[in-house]
Amino acid sequence: MREPVLIIACGALAREINELKQTNGWSHLHLSCIDAKLHHRPALIPDRLRTKIRRYKKLYDHIYVAYADCGTGGEIDRVLEEEGEGIERLPGVHCYQFFAGAKRYEALADAEPGTFYLTDFLAKHFDRFVIEPLKIDQHPELRDAYFGNYRRVVFLSQTKDDDLLAAAKDAAERLELDFDHVHCGYGALATELMLVASA
Repeated sequence: MREPVLIIACGALAREINELKQTNGWSHLHLSCIDAKLHHRPALIPDRLRTKIRRYKKLYDHIYVAYADCGTGGEIDRVLEEEGEGIERLPGVHCYQFFAGAKRYEALADAEPGTFYLTDFLAKHFDRFVIEPLKIDQHPELRDAYFGNYRRVVFLSQTKDDDLLAAAKDAAERLELDFDHVHCGYGALATELMLVASA
């Protein structure tokens, strides 16, 4: 029987991680999530992560952190260094990069720097994680303040879901931006968890 591994993850990745666990039979991977809404306040993520690690590291020999840097300016890496060996995280600066892959993401960003990215999670919860926190629902004029320099929305999809594709297109229309769709699957999330699960 494999030793259990704790995955501490952003709540925005919970569905994808659970799907990968179920598909691959990774019952020894255990999941604990941090509220996805902290992406609006990334400075709070490192302390929440530190608290989780300290709560669980006596119970697990191996902890894996399913966060990229996520706007913390290197603070997540500093937390991992402080908490000792055997704790790793997803590669990259944000989930768009590890879903799309570094080269494809760089190509998308170079082609149009003014790009707003959606994942399955953000397409599904667009109002709750974009429109409402920015108060665009109450003050439509704020759309220009926040998105006036953007040119397009790119939907980096994890699953082939017509409802999510329609939601992503609707989000682009609401933001008055062009729309592109790139199906990525689970990208480096699947690759990294495969390594973690087989270690």
